[in-house]
Amino acid sequence: MGNSITRALAVCLLGAAVAHAGPRDQARRIHDRLTGVPPSNAMLDAMEAAIGSGDAAQAALYAIDGAPAVAASGDFYTVTLKNWASPWTNEAQDAFAPLNDYSATVIGLVRDEVDFRQLLYADILYRGAVPGIPAYSTSDNRHYEFLEASGGNLGDPAVLVRAAQSATTGLPATAVAGVLTSRAAARAFFVDGTNRAMFRFTLLNHLCMDLEQLKDATRPTDRIRQDVSRSPGGDSQLFLNQCVACHNGMDPLAQAFAYYDFPYPDEQQFPGLELEERKDMGELVYTPGAVQAKYLINDAVFPTGYVTPNDHWTNYWRLGDNSERIGWRAPAGNSGAVDLALNPAYAEGDGAASLGRELANTEAFAYCQVKKAFRAVCLREPMPTLDESMAVDGFVDTFHAGHNMKRVFAEVAAYCADHL
Repeated sequence: MGNSITRALAVCLLGAAVAHAGPRDQARRIHDRLTGVPPSNAMLDAMEAAIGSGDAAQAALYAIDGAPAVAASGDFYTVTLKNWASPWTNEAQDAFAPLNDYSATVIGLVRDEVDFRQLLYADILYRGAVPGIPAYSTSDNRHYEFLEASGGNLGDPAVLVRAAQSATTGLPATAVAGVLTSRAAARAFFVDGTNRAMFRFTLLNHLCMDLEQLKDATRPTDRIRQDVSRSPGGDSQLFLNQCVACHNGMDPLAQAFAYYDFPYPDEQQFPGLELEERKDMGELVYTPGAVQAKYLINDAVFPTGYVTPNDHWTNYWRLGDNSERIGWRAPAGNSGAVDLALNPAYAEGDGAASLGRELANTEAFAYCQVKKAFRAVCLREPMPTLDESMAVDGFVDTFHAGHNMKRVFAEVAAYCADHL
């Protein structure tokens, strides 16, 4: 894991990287990797000067936001970050999905250097402010599709503006949990099903782990819902050896989403529309105090299974193998969370925002953001060498220092420009 020693070593590696290529070539590579377009001569001059003075990360920041008297292209935000975030907004993980409230919020958080952990819990949303744009709607995506089609520079605070999600969408502030309660996320992961998809895809997208990697059959089974057979196919060993290892941790955590659903018109209401078109007309609903019916379906599969009474979650994975796999850190002000100084075994809380805090305050979350940035800029996975592992640890230390993803992107670009 990152620490001050590996951070210092990574800084040395960054310095060595600059020495491997001429400053002008280094500048051009950094700009290309961050924006995908060639720099102007004026931008190249400014970046070359920064690299020549020993600050390749500053050169990268010039490429992102502009240098003195030299405007940035805006492509880092409009193209690179948009394609970086888009796969997280849909189940197919399509990088070319239209801009939406989820991906726009990711772009805004990076641009404004907001604590990136807030992605999973804050009352925040970014929306467009260009002439003629349709109003934000909780039942369609036209606002963001218009913003993207306008060609506006999403790096411009006058084009993409920050707002309170609760004030924009009408959700109570207590129901808001960053991008987890965005319309795009709801349309993808709260639609149909049992809301376990929201938990699974949050792990995939923001901890870079899937349930298969987090199996631990030693955790308690008391919170596994009624819809999970204890003898699938008549074989109880299959449940004990396979199903229980996921559901014992997932079900008590996914309980945080018990009050959310994303209903949409059925075929009888709109007989000429395809399923995906009808889903596009759906709207996130939140029913405080009333558990959604999807949590109580198929109760006859195992009648003595857990009946979800509310949105109170418990993290059984703080003990066992997943304690080290995920690297849990102390929750940051979870609503309803236990005092870990008194009870270090489990953390617990109420609702989606407190679960978002729990997940965002992990080593896995920090490493996941760094590795995703590395892939986006370097166009490859980090290599399993000592030097590159230390470099990644250094980027994670940068993330922990200020939770500033723009700075992470800058340092990664400076490194990767000379480590192709």
